[in-house]
Amino acid sequence: MKPPLPIISKLLDHTGPSSTPAGPGDHSGATMPDTIEDLLSQLGLVQYRDVFADNGVDLAALALLNEGDLQDLGVLLGHRKKLLRAIGTGAGSPLPVTEPSSSPDIVGDERRQLTVMFCDLVSFTELAARVDPEVLQRIIRPYEEVCAVCIARYEGYVAKHLGDGIVAFFGYPLAHEGEAERAILAGLDIVEALSELDVPDAGLLAVRIGIATGLVVVSSADKDAWGETMNVASRLQGIAKPGSVVVTDRVQRLATGAFQYDDMGGQTLKGIPQPVQTYRVVGARRASSRFDAATQQGLTTLVGREQEIGLLLERWALARDGEGQVVLLSGEPGIGKSRVLSALSESLQR
Repeated sequence: MKPPLPIISKLLDHTGPSSTPAGPGDHSGATMPDTIEDLLSQLGLVQYRDVFADNGVDLAALALLNEGDLQDLGVLLGHRKKLLRAIGTGAGSPLPVTEPSSSPDIVGDERRQLTVMFCDLVSFTELAARVDPEVLQRIIRPYEEVCAVCIARYEGYVAKHLGDGIVAFFGYPLAHEGEAERAILAGLDIVEALSELDVPDAGLLAVRIGIATGLVVVSSADKDAWGETMNVASRLQGIAKPGSVVVTDRVQRLATGAFQYDDMGGQTLKGIPQPVQTYRVVGARRASSRFDAATQQGLTTLVGREQEIGLLLERWALARDGEGQVVLLSGEPGIGKSRVLSALSESLQR
């Protein structure tokens, strides 16, 4: 039988110096948070509320996290220690977390499209030869934390650390619309943040970032992925110049007109049989909306929305004649709501 989940057995002591440790099962006088928000409030860490909510971390999930998981979520070192103490053996009130009634997660492999980011610290080998290992650890830690914060900001997932390298997934385990755009934004944020981070004994840090999108197989057991996309992203990082983000043509198309690029042409990457068309991301393109950014290259003919456009035109005519009208246009992301409004606007301007 599966053993019970670990419990968040102790909170930081808020009961005063006269309190005595509670015995097993003695919860008298304990302040027991009902939600993750309550726990973060008691620990003074409410700034992580949205991060935990966006990643599905409730009290039961928190009991399963380790320091690496918290770091991946962008939790700072001192705050990680507070949370780990709350999960483990800190003094204060016990907070039991019961085992979920559902069956354990099924462990298996899943095929899915994934956007993969490889991030590598420039001149790490030279730095490792120059400084003491303990100093090197103090240099690497802020670099890793900056990357984790920027990746979590766009709801990516830090899959693993490879020495000074970081591999992040966009599209697993959480999937959103616009994963390629999220990955590029995270990469640009990392480059900018590190350019302003002056680390003792190292100075300003720089990174190379490669981003690729494609079909992979993801293991739910260890959250690792396999496929040519992983290799392409790694090779792109290798050809990127310090302080730059390099993407494939597929990423460039998926991110549409949201960014400006320098065309690097077809690149021969080690282990990849065919040349890969690559682009260096120059920066974000100014646009009034995501729809404007996505249509920088022009629009195709709108097909199959005559009924919707006709209904909107009818309501517009009634409103123009003094009969107030309200229309709610709703639908799944990417279904074409903005495109319909654009077509309506074009019709009204004729």
